[in-house]
Amino acid sequence: MTLLSILDRFRPAGAPGSVGVVGVPAVDNMGPASELAPVFAALEPEVAACAEQVAAARNAARSSIDAAHEHAAALLAEAHLRADAARAGAASAVYDEATAGDAARLAHAHEQVAHIEALGQGRAQALASRLAEALVDPGTGTLP
Repeated sequence: MTLLSILDRFRPAGAPGSVGVVGVPAVDNMGPASELAPVFAALEPEVAACAEQVAAARNAARSSIDAAHEHAAALLAEAHLRADAARAGAASAVYDEATAGDAARLAHAHEQVAHIEALGQGRAQALASRLAEALVDPGTGTLP
């Protein structure tokens, strides 16, 4: 029996009467594979084109990821440079502030030393005068 169309695979419905096998495959020696072979053969160029598109998309994704990695590495290197510069600037600012503070404390210490020396000079002169007066005999004005 030759298959003229897909509908020829099924037995025709019988006339009314006794119950018989109807609507089941009459001959299944070729099977669905023979019916689908032309469809898959027609789809073969499309499947190949899809595979090429998938391969191209994977290559584009790989190159995008590589570019992103390079960009991230460049950003990281720039951030390290900026961090080093910021650390150096902060250290310089702290050093300048400490130096200015030290200079201010040193100037204040010099002022205190000068003040203490002036007080000491004044007290030493007063003490020397009192000592000289105590040593000199008040009645004669000479040393005993």
